[in-house]
Amino acid sequence: MRIVPILTAIIVTVVLFLLVMKRDALIAFAVSDAEQTVETVEDPAPAVEDADAKPVMKVLVRRSQSREIDSAVVLRGETEAARQVEVRAETTGQVISDPLRKGSFVETGQELCKLDPGTRPSVLANAQAQLANAQAQVPQADAQVKKAQALLEEAQINDTVASELSKDGFASTTRLASTQAAVKSAEAAVESARSGLEAAQAGIRAAEANVATAEKEIERLTITAPFAGLLESDTAELGSLLSAGALCATVIQLDPIKVVGYVPETQVGRVSLGSLAGARLSDGREVRGRVTFLSRSADPQTRTFRVDIEVANGDMSIRDGQTAEILIASAGTKAHLLPQSALTLDDDGHLGVRIVEDGDIVAFNPVTLIRDTAAGVWITGLAETADVIVLGQEYVVDGVKVEPSYQELVQ
Repeated sequence: MRIVPILTAIIVTVVLFLLVMKRDALIAFAVSDAEQTVETVEDPAPAVEDADAKPVMKVLVRRSQSREIDSAVVLRGETEAARQVEVRAETTGQVISDPLRKGSFVETGQELCKLDPGTRPSVLANAQAQLANAQAQVPQADAQVKKAQALLEEAQINDTVASELSKDGFASTTRLASTQAAVKSAEAAVESARSGLEAAQAGIRAAEANVATAEKEIERLTITAPFAGLLESDTAELGSLLSAGALCATVIQLDPIKVVGYVPETQVGRVSLGSLAGARLSDGREVRGRVTFLSRSADPQTRTFRVDIEVANGDMSIRDGQTAEILIASAGTKAHLLPQSALTLDDDGHLGVRIVEDGDIVAFNPVTLIRDTAAGVWITGLAETADVIVLGQEYVVDGVKVEPSYQELVQ
């Protein structure tokens, strides 16, 4: 049990003996060992041998073969009602109809709000009476015209007779002048009668305009739905006063519904009118339709172009404003399917992959992302066949030699 303290005492005694009694020999031994260490460091031969013996980085490589896929333009967007209108009053009046509640379906022309007519029927009756009076003036004015024309014809005959008799000396000059004056008076009477007829006809047109205005004012008392759709708000409450421009109700049309997205300017050339398109809504439902509109003018802020897709919505289950992921069909293209983890960035921030070239040398290859799927990402920008590093690409740089291990891939 006392062996450990005894050994400790012996070791301490030996160390003290060497430091005190054999100090010179100990210093000489230490200096000799240091010189040998310096010679070893200054000799470059072992260092070169260690560098040559450094192991090569091992990476996992997949030999990828390009395949043709149905390319699609992928966008983010939202649903939008085909039409949405705020139906407003065109005249002033108190609402005398019971309100329709929001969510109700209305047909084209269905009554939404009805206003109190007030004195408008009286105004219409007065306008109709004025029209009847104006119409009664026309026959009288027409009779005056005919009477004046008859008197004119009689005066012209008398003038002709007086003129012939005056040539043979059977009529005096005074009589001839009198018949000529009668002709001029009859012509003036005809012009006056015609003016009276035109005034009567103008009175009819003015009365008809007044009647039309009164009838239109009464027609505006009934506010109707411009198209079939759903009420997004209650109609105006019974007893409320609506002035011209006041809101009666908001109507939206959801069948068909539009799915709206914005195409980047780099991909707008791949979209065309009539192209097939699909959308996955926020609740997981998938719908299909066709492109019905592609904007010719870019948004000044985002430099994107609006695209509308028309989708059937007979059951009104798709609502206005739902988020959607849009895929628009485009021409097929050659692409590689790789795991997303194989993607990396170069020093300038460009997206790409690292490939193994001849001599097992690493090189960076920029790529373009086409589609992201559960099986991996589809990319373009590689050769028909490429050896892509799928594991270890973050630990190597361009120009480095590696030891590739090839991954078997069943496609």
